[in-house]
Amino acid sequence: EVQLVESGGGWVQAGGSLTLSCEVSGFTSDDYGVGWFRQAPGKEREGVACISASDGNPHYADSVEGRFTISSDNAKNTVSLQMNDLKPEDTAVYYCAADKIGGNWFVFLSGEYDHWGQGTQVTVSS
Repeated sequence: EVQLVESGGGWVQAGGSLTLSCEVSGFTSDDYGVGWFRQAPGKEREGVACISASDGNPHYADSVEGRFTISSDNAKNTVSLQMNDLKPEDTAVYYCAADKIGGNWFVFLSGEYDHWGQGTQVTVSS
């Protein structure tokens, strides 16, 4: 059974940084991808970034390009999202999701991942 456990959310002032982690278990190899998504109150879910665990190739939404960095540590089965220069509009519940082809840009755009974490709150104050 695939399980995802997120950690690292919290409160930060605008311009600050946070790192989210997603521990992935249940896949039998590194042949999977992880996406980070977020949802603010009253808004639709938005894709933030994705990465393939096998080749480490990342993709980013335009809204976070240059500020966020997604990385995969296969030895620890963990995918991290380093978030810098945070803005109040980054406030949301952040979810990680995993799928066998979760590192694919088009899968990321569709948001159709088989496995989801429980979410972690990120609050950025102005």
